[in-house]
Amino acid sequence: MRRVVSLYLPAWPTDRIRRRSGGPPRNEPLVTVHTIGSRRVVRAACAAAQGLGLHSGMALAQAQALVPNLHVADATPDEDEASLRELARWAIGYSPVVAPDPPDGLWIDIAGVAHLFGSEENLLEDLTDRLTGRGIAVRAAVADAPGAAWAVARFGAGGIVPADRTADMVAPLPVRALRLSADKLGTLHRLGIERVGQLAAMPRAPMVRRFGRDVALRLDQALGHAFEPISPLIPHETPMASCVFAEPIGRSDDLKTILLRLSQDLCRQLERRGEGARRLDLIIQRIDQKGANLRVGTAKPTRDARHLAKLFDERMQTIDPGFGIEEVVLVASKVEPLREMQTEARVIAGDSTSEADMGRLVDRLGARIGTGKVYRLAPVQSLIPERMVRKIPPLAPPTGSAWPQTLPRPTRLLDPPEPVVVTALLPDHPPALFVWRKVRHRVAKADGPERIVPEWWNGDAGSVPRDYYRIETEQGGRFWIFRDAPADQGGNWWMHGLFS
Repeated sequence: MRRVVSLYLPAWPTDRIRRRSGGPPRNEPLVTVHTIGSRRVVRAACAAAQGLGLHSGMALAQAQALVPNLHVADATPDEDEASLRELARWAIGYSPVVAPDPPDGLWIDIAGVAHLFGSEENLLEDLTDRLTGRGIAVRAAVADAPGAAWAVARFGAGGIVPADRTADMVAPLPVRALRLSADKLGTLHRLGIERVGQLAAMPRAPMVRRFGRDVALRLDQALGHAFEPISPLIPHETPMASCVFAEPIGRSDDLKTILLRLSQDLCRQLERRGEGARRLDLIIQRIDQKGANLRVGTAKPTRDARHLAKLFDERMQTIDPGFGIEEVVLVASKVEPLREMQTEARVIAGDSTSEADMGRLVDRLGARIGTGKVYRLAPVQSLIPERMVRKIPPLAPPTGSAWPQTLPRPTRLLDPPEPVVVTALLPDHPPALFVWRKVRHRVAKADGPERIVPEWWNGDAGSVPRDYYRIETEQGGRFWIFRDAPADQGGNWWMHGLFS
């Protein structure tokens, strides 16, 4: 299923000026102006300026009369569009199919890649948070059709448009959301048609005769009834291999054969450049102009063509060939330097190749369940149990940190700790029995307390010390239990870990 992000940058020209020059402050109004005939006219206004009533098309003299302290800069539409293309290059990190949508947006086709971020919501949140952190105002929407995403991002609430609710989300929007020309909008307004739903409710033949085929096409694109292609931006320096077929193909075996051939071609290019692939994008174009895209990543740079081609096997069955595939493009969208390696000499010398095998295993697991779900744990020098480990890439080099050898820790920690009901012979004594998950356990042996104090340098100034006990029950179970405050302060007991 196709899913498209429309990224709306409502103040792109002014945001770009602020990022370039460092000012003026965001609470001060800023506009860009251009010359139309003998008049100086506002071309773009920042959010602060819009809040004061300024807008595109307003005469500069009128704007300065309304806002005396207005900051003015010359409009540079060519530079704005060039910067938008650079932003599109950056957005290729989210999907292989990215295209500028001048003058204030991007298209991003996320079909086949959203799972790498966990969900569409996570991808959209990560994308908007990173842009906002760079000082760029942004709104975004995801929908089945580019026209629907464009409309909801600019005239709706943004966010995720469910696959079965495109018409419901688009119908209440103004007809300006259909990307129509000014004269068409004027005609619709004169006839009292203000909303997309009103236009969609008209009989098709009279609507086409009165307003033209372009209005009907834009309506169908917004409702998802007409396909709208997106031409992906592929930087000229990016390694890529493509194949155009004289006769369309549709069999999965044929596609795998072509993919292996393209992988071999791509790896030869990478070898000449002294690089290895870290991320591959497969872009498929059908004869009906619809397409699909898949993305895979590797744990470390590689030029093994057969291995790279097999990474797509897990998701190849998701590709619908339709009436036939006419073009396949394989792009190495992320590469890293890779020096030559004499693998045969290593085998003769008895050197282990487990590292290479582990890399292939990590790549296959990442292609199947998502790269973010494949990791290993590294020790962190901390006494707070939940801070003693962190996730790192599976093939990352050793961190140099180690856990204290004299402090036994359970093999499994519960996150979060679970409450237990404890009975002790005396307030400050170890537990004599406890109830956890509705099961009563009688304690045979106990060791403790081990007091762990808060780490004030990590923001734990308001926390209280914990008293941990290692417990062995009469049934042989071994647990790690703590009390979150001294006995005279009425602390509660918690189960935090289980020993093997």
